[in-house]
Amino acid sequence: MAELPKGDKKLLNAWAFYDWANSVYTLTIASAVFPIFYEALFSDRSHYISVFGLSLKNSALISFVTAFAFLMVAFISPLLSGIADYVGNKKSFLKFFCYLGAFSCIGLFWFSLDNIYIGLLFYFLGLIGYWGSLVFYNSYLPDIAFPEQQDRISAKGYSLGYIGSVLLLIVNLAMIMMPDTFGITGTKGEAAMKAMRYSFIMVGIWWILFSQYTYYYLPNGNRKSDEKLSKAFIFNGFKELKKVWALLKENIALKRYLGGFFVSSMAVQTVMLVATYFGAQEIEWSSKEEGTTGLIICILLIQFVAVLGALLTSRASEKFGNIPTLIVINCIWLVFCGFAFFISLPIHFYIMASVAGFVMGGIQSLSRSTYSKLLPETKDTTSFFSFYDVAEKIGIVIGMSVYGIIDQITGSPRLAIVFLGVFFLIAIILLRRVPKKGVLN
Repeated sequence: MAELPKGDKKLLNAWAFYDWANSVYTLTIASAVFPIFYEALFSDRSHYISVFGLSLKNSALISFVTAFAFLMVAFISPLLSGIADYVGNKKSFLKFFCYLGAFSCIGLFWFSLDNIYIGLLFYFLGLIGYWGSLVFYNSYLPDIAFPEQQDRISAKGYSLGYIGSVLLLIVNLAMIMMPDTFGITGTKGEAAMKAMRYSFIMVGIWWILFSQYTYYYLPNGNRKSDEKLSKAFIFNGFKELKKVWALLKENIALKRYLGGFFVSSMAVQTVMLVATYFGAQEIEWSSKEEGTTGLIICILLIQFVAVLGALLTSRASEKFGNIPTLIVINCIWLVFCGFAFFISLPIHFYIMASVAGFVMGGIQSLSRSTYSKLLPETKDTTSFFSFYDVAEKIGIVIGMSVYGIIDQITGSPRLAIVFLGVFFLIAIILLRRVPKKGVLN
């Protein structure tokens, strides 16, 4: 079909719909069902496991594997984004990482402590697939939307993602809590674990199925040359990053914003990735069943509140400016980390989940669109968004590593969460240094 013009409603909706397709990964795998499943594997034994020649706490182990996956993504995305921009086929790369992530989710069906290395490999590849695809997905935003459209379509994407992922999680929750209704046999505990394994398969199928709508309308990308791709272009992505770094010296607003974004994202993404593990270990649930149900309810609560948060943040940015809105959101996160040290009861966790959900959707969508607005006029959007994603990934590597180290040493993640609050404080200071520029301030 003929390519749709920039700003076309159908094109914008197709782009945003990829959030509907892939957000089931962040909810079911990264946030809800898999963390509960992973913790359940250790319910009848110590939280420590011998792996890679070390005795590691289970939550520290998953933190380190997550950090290594993000380090890998940070390394390979410049290679791939440079090639994609050069040959004009970033949609093919988007598809590849989508399918890698989706099939890895299906592979988690076989995750067990007896096959821990294979299980961790599927978990590792799932992370690479999801985050690798976002490099190319995010880079489409300035290509398909005008600056005045970007805040709203970015927020719409996140909102669609929250709604779609919640729908699937509700089905998964019903399967876990009422396995007999779905024909899943075994004792109550065994049936619940089977239901969780089936949910991993459903995530992969959902991701593949609904992404087809996005692929149908998105253009392939901007081709830079008719020459054949050769070895000379393999490291073109790193050259592009170096060029972007040089351009930052001329764009003070973008440079200072990236500093604040880097530190803020380091903390936000870490909190999101470890929240369920924290709740499973540190909250005093009355029973294992209440813990499972309570954690999933908290995740659902976060998703519903996040939809409202993303939309209200978009409106706030229109009225007060992007940077002031981001500063306020980071202040809320700072207070959040301080209170997290003291919570112990389920009601505390529900309240904190509501707060986290409200500011989670807002900071993600607004961070993405703010960066897009600050970009100079260019067709080379993939390289700029690759730089953005590399900064985000390296931040997550640092955040998850800090969390894992503190968790491993102290045996409790509480101090690690408090330490993340320091990152939010630094982010606030850095964002206040961003010079005024139109609607951003």
